[in-house]
Amino acid sequence: MKGVFTIGIDRRFADELAEGVLAEHGGDPLALADVLILVPTRRSVRALREAFLRASDGKPTILPRMAPLGDVDDSEWDLAPGDDSALALPPTIDPTEREALLAQFVAAFKDDQGHPIAQSAAQALKLARELGRLLDELAIEGVSFEQLEGLVEGNFATHWQRTLEFLGIVGKAWPIVLAERGQIDAIERRTLAIRGQAARWRERPPSTPVIAAGSTGSQPATRDLLMAIAGLPKGTIVLPGLDRDMDETSWGVLDPSHPQYGLRELLGALGVARTAVLEWPGSPGNIVRRKLVAELMRPAETSEAWTRPDPLALEHVSRADCATHQHEALVIALALREVLEKPAQTAALVTPDRGLARRVAAELRRWNVEIDDSAGAPLADTPPATLLRLICVAVDGGFAPVDLLALLKHPLCLLGLERPALLDAARRLDRKCLRGLKPDAGLNAIQARIANAEFGNEADRESVADLVRRLGDRVGGLATLMDQGASPAALLDAAVAVAEMIASAETLWRGDAGEALADALARLRGAWAGHPAIGGGEWPALLETMLASEVIRPRFGRHPRLSILGPLEARLQHADLMVLGGLNEGIWPPAVETGPWVNRPMRAALGLPQPERRIGLSAHDFVSALAAERVLITRSEREGGAPTVPSRWMARLDALLGYEPGGPAPVYIQRGRHYVDWAEAIDRPADYKPWSRPQPTPPLAARPTELSVTGIEQWRRDPYGLYAQRILRLERLDPHEAELGAADRGSALHKTLEHFLLEHPSGLLPPDAVARFEEAGEQHLGELLTAPAERAFWWPRFQRLARWFVTTENARRANGTKLLASERRGSLQVGPRSRPLTVRALADRIDEIEKGVLEIIDYKTGRVPSRREMEALFAPQLLLEAAIAERGGFEHIEEKAEKVHISYWRANGLDDGGRIEEVKGSDELIPAMLALVDKMATHFANPATPYQALPWPEFIPHFNNYEHLERVAEWSTADGGEE
Repeated sequence: MKGVFTIGIDRRFADELAEGVLAEHGGDPLALADVLILVPTRRSVRALREAFLRASDGKPTILPRMAPLGDVDDSEWDLAPGDDSALALPPTIDPTEREALLAQFVAAFKDDQGHPIAQSAAQALKLARELGRLLDELAIEGVSFEQLEGLVEGNFATHWQRTLEFLGIVGKAWPIVLAERGQIDAIERRTLAIRGQAARWRERPPSTPVIAAGSTGSQPATRDLLMAIAGLPKGTIVLPGLDRDMDETSWGVLDPSHPQYGLRELLGALGVARTAVLEWPGSPGNIVRRKLVAELMRPAETSEAWTRPDPLALEHVSRADCATHQHEALVIALALREVLEKPAQTAALVTPDRGLARRVAAELRRWNVEIDDSAGAPLADTPPATLLRLICVAVDGGFAPVDLLALLKHPLCLLGLERPALLDAARRLDRKCLRGLKPDAGLNAIQARIANAEFGNEADRESVADLVRRLGDRVGGLATLMDQGASPAALLDAAVAVAEMIASAETLWRGDAGEALADALARLRGAWAGHPAIGGGEWPALLETMLASEVIRPRFGRHPRLSILGPLEARLQHADLMVLGGLNEGIWPPAVETGPWVNRPMRAALGLPQPERRIGLSAHDFVSALAAERVLITRSEREGGAPTVPSRWMARLDALLGYEPGGPAPVYIQRGRHYVDWAEAIDRPADYKPWSRPQPTPPLAARPTELSVTGIEQWRRDPYGLYAQRILRLERLDPHEAELGAADRGSALHKTLEHFLLEHPSGLLPPDAVARFEEAGEQHLGELLTAPAERAFWWPRFQRLARWFVTTENARRANGTKLLASERRGSLQVGPRSRPLTVRALADRIDEIEKGVLEIIDYKTGRVPSRREMEALFAPQLLLEAAIAERGGFEHIEEKAEKVHISYWRANGLDDGGRIEEVKGSDELIPAMLALVDKMATHFANPATPYQALPWPEFIPHFNNYEHLERVAEWSTADGGEE
């Protein structure tokens, strides 16, 4: 069998190829053994080998030779004994060493301003990887560096001129580096080997059959090899999915983004007319599906010839439009899991979206199914690699609380302790020392916090201090290196040594992940041995970038009937269900990018294919998978909270079917909805009983007998919150690495006012009072405004406040108002005599307006209670402080006030600097508030009285630390919907 054939996309490529080869050569086992079949990838070789086993019904059979195209060193290629031409080529440079060397080139180059084009070692490595891809592409397309020199720099912007200059330097230096090492780039070696094999076959054609199957000849060297095979006496080319029925007009206007474009270019190189290509013998496929795909991909220039597809074309095709990425993953996982209910059936997810693939794998674990993922898993995310990365991040960040806790709570972190003891100490360290404002850098600052923190006993303190000491003893060498700067190899050695001391060498390198990491680190250590020193601050990002390209592939434990494939790996593969996932623009097809080193005009001038060529190859993979017998297409409507755009191929399919979103859904969309319904129902409880409003009734002995005026407000607005705080003693933990906020500035301002008034308790203020006020502010508030931007924003406001306050204070004192007290404590008792409730207060300021008449002032830097809240008695602070004053309850103020005014002073520095807001109607509000609190104290002295959650929806707390415990969303609508 000689010539150029095609197997339609609607037929099982591997099975049809195997059956055809057996039909032609199977009668003579020895003749079959002489056949060489070349397919695109190693996975394709495995698929074809399995197809031969199926075709022979599992009987013992001598199989033909099978090898991946391009792997010329494969022994299966050896058709001419004694020919070692391929072995004569220089060995390839290790990819990791290549990246490290190219990174040095990038790091050394500077722009026209004298600045490095890479801002860090990590960025240099990323750019080096892109540079490596460009070098590979130049080798694949046969473009020499001399052609780069021929580009006229004046035709490009300054940035690109500088880039051309750099590429020119690399073009001269890189071949010298390789020659000195006696090595060659892997892609260049592959290209030379393929072209060499093509030349040898032209010179000495083998007498045995050679079949090249499944290749589109997208690379010039591969195309050259296919041309040589086509000229062999028994050479056969089997093309994947050539559209032999496309009209000539459409065939002539194909652009690089069309799936048939590559095949058209290959046929042109072979000098074979499309009409001369024969259909590979075998069973007929799904012709109506093939016609649908052809119409779907019809060029825009001939779209007027579109015809409505046969209704049977989408039989066994389903589509699921999912709400989110996670929803899509669950839909796919359910579809794959369903297949396992049918004995011997197989399923594959085909997607270029690695995030989706990982989510699907995670969802399948709910059924204890481990799926085979052709791309493997990121090594950087495995436990031993994350431990290594966390160590470097923690050291670089000065052991900031979040970084420190991430390291201490890592599952491999032991520090010579038993795991429960370590976690117990780490949790105490977290609660007692790492909350609130960020400590100074270094473990010494952490130890200082431990020494000053309140622990239940000294044993707890010592266990926490010992934990930090153990860590410090192990990281000292790495910390010193990072402080001084060192070579990446030295930093890597130090980081590995620390990891072994933290985890123990036995646990760190255990299992597949440990072995893979050890192998990767050994390669990285050798590759970066000659790299110059870098700053320690660059090391964590560089390590992460180093590991980013490494993957781990488990050796066993994967399910034999399920797999996740990339579009390339899916070529020649077959499964009973093919799930095409991630059908969004920018994912499948991928986004069109030229890369950082060459732009479109430069690519055109060099003769490099434009990025749209990749879309054409991606389109060919898509239509090949779409033509499978049973297909599920999925996409997510939103990702990361943002809406997505459907893949252009899905949009075309909708247009071909006359479907518009919102209109009647085609049958294939309706068919996929049951997967969506399953995904929505799988975690939905069978019976839902709404949670009732919490209303605990603690025993009388547990109920508080003393409350502050702010506690009274919480009691009034949210009794459950008071119950959680005062009875259950649940306090909100401060956040890690908190920043100074409004509460801190408000507290500092209160201290400033108290400071100033203590220095000037009576009489008119001195002429330099504003300056003195600012001095007090500098002492208390200034230490919070360390950042220039914060000071530039807040200090002018404080200065306005200072001027307003001094002016206001002088005017009041001139009118006879006297300062009686600042930050003064007071109390009163309410409730039944058998169980009185003590109400305590700390008044910001108490003034005497005249004999027997007082004014209680509350400084506010933020929100002031509304008139409605005051009248409804939901802002009790000033009202109760006034009641205390009327009873003579403030310390060192023995006389009872005959009358009390209350007012809020807005001290926010806005407008004029401040404003006084007197509470009107206080004569009526004060006794009403006191009577209400007395009534509440009596009511809650009954142990049957519940502490209800948020009984007043209109007056809920402005800040509620207990909302999650109250489970408000579960009961608020069930109570009648008014909330």
